[in-house]
Amino acid sequence: MLWSTTTQAQSAISSYGYEIASAERFVFNPRTQIWSAIDGNGTVVRTGHGSAGRAYCPDTGRHCRTPTGTFSVISKGGAGCRSSRYPVGKGGSPMPYCMFFTKYYAVHGAYEVPNYNASHGCVRVYPKDAKWLYYNFMKVGTTVVIKPY
Repeated sequence: MLWSTTTQAQSAISSYGYEIASAERFVFNPRTQIWSAIDGNGTVVRTGHGSAGRAYCPDTGRHCRTPTGTFSVISKGGAGCRSSRYPVGKGGSPMPYCMFFTKYYAVHGAYEVPNYNASHGCVRVYPKDAKWLYYNFMKVGTTVVIKPY
C-alpha cells in the first residue's frame, strides 16, 4: 500500500508497534573521543566522552578500529547485554545498553572509557550515557555516523 504523506505511513507503521526513527543521528569522532546526539532539527541535544577501537589488538592479532562511515542501529540489547566474543577465550564482557550498528559493532556502556581509543571496535560510552541514549534517543533505524580516524 502507498500512502500520500509521510505522516500516514508513520501512523500505519506505528499501529503495528514499530518505533519510527527520525532524522536523529549519533555522531562519534574517534580523533576527539566525543560523541553527539543530534535531533531531527540539527540541534545537538547531548554530548559525551567515548572510546572507539584501537589500532591493533594483540589478543586477536588484527586491527581493531571501529568501522567508519554512516550506519543505522539494527538492534538493541538491554542493561544485561554482554559480549559473546571478548575477552578472547572468555567472552561475556558487560556491554550495558548495547545498540548495534553492524552485526559485530555497537555503541554501548562501559565501566572503563579511557582518554584514548581502547576497544576491540565498539564505541564505549559511560553507562549513564548509554542508558540515556538507549531509552531517549537511539531507536532501531537511527543513523550512526563514525567519523574517520
